[in-house]
Amino acid sequence: MTLERISGEAAWAEQWCQRLRAAASETRVLLLLAGTDTAAVPGVSAAGATPESRRFTAAADAELLWQGPAARRPHALPPLPAGVSPALIAWAVLEGLALEPLVLNLGAPVAPAIPHLQLNPTPARCLSGGQAMDPERVQALWGWGERWGRGLARSGQPVLLSECVPGGTTTALAVLEALGIPSMGLVSGSVRQPDHQLKARLVQRGLAAAQLAADASPQAVLAAVGDPMQVVAAALLKQAALAGTPLLLAGGSQMAAVLALALAACTPPERQQLCQQAAVVTTAWVAHEVASDFPGLMLQLAQRFAVQPLAFATGLRFTESRRPELLDYERGYVKEGVGAGGLAALWQLSGRSLQALQDACEQACDQLQQPA
Repeated sequence: MTLERISGEAAWAEQWCQRLRAAASETRVLLLLAGTDTAAVPGVSAAGATPESRRFTAAADAELLWQGPAARRPHALPPLPAGVSPALIAWAVLEGLALEPLVLNLGAPVAPAIPHLQLNPTPARCLSGGQAMDPERVQALWGWGERWGRGLARSGQPVLLSECVPGGTTTALAVLEALGIPSMGLVSGSVRQPDHQLKARLVQRGLAAAQLAADASPQAVLAAVGDPMQVVAAALLKQAALAGTPLLLAGGSQMAAVLALALAACTPPERQQLCQQAAVVTTAWVAHEVASDFPGLMLQLAQRFAVQPLAFATGLRFTESRRPELLDYERGYVKEGVGAGGLAALWQLSGRSLQALQDACEQACDQLQQPA
């Protein structure tokens, strides 16, 4: 069972898939939680129906991923306009493959009540001010990500990076634009019809306030308009990939921004090496969304860095699901998050059927509706 290749050379893509296929059951899964005050801007995010509910999204999703849909969770899942959290898909995959995630809290407004590592857990400021994070914090987080990347590389196991950052597609847009990658109108979002004009105004205001130099470093870009997840993920990605570790960047626009940051921190020869080791993997709902352009975004990234980055989409769809919450994915209400697309791809690479995954997600929905 193959993934849909969105970008990247065919030979690299096949080699990368073979490596993940051979070690699917040994993959290290990391979930990076973070926050940004950008999520409180009305209309930016639907990862929670209100700004107040979005403060709990990362904690609730992490608890669902760790404990499963049948458990009593300390934080209730925030109400959504429709559908159900993609953490449910992610949990079904982890349960089926017997994988256990490592959860890192890098700045979620509310900490999850499950075992996790915590690093300076303060949300980033709204990117519109051009001072999202203190430069000293960015340097500290970047150094931590580098050390963690080197440590993970020593195990020889593939690494799957996932995230939960409400408002993160807007910080992703800001980072991409700051790195010289034209991305307006290309970046997806949790809102059914992303408000590209709203996102563009926030980004333009933030970049105008930051007054970044044309050759600004990735760290300077992150301090101006980024979020904590991006810092750690980009540094970890660079170090682990250059050490020969295959990485699955489980997400869409946000992981494209992480890849762009890592490439910006590399020399040209290192960029080629990184693009053979890492791939952005998202859902079909992001890859084929009419209101955004994930393939076009990867093309812009390729042109900016003169590389052929790998990107795939999983084949998981819910067009014939018996659960209305899953059918809402097909209506554009939920698209990606908590590593859902990348984990579904790992399920495919392990040789399991997508029908079996849909069945597992439906059973998880059944459990979610029962009293704990």
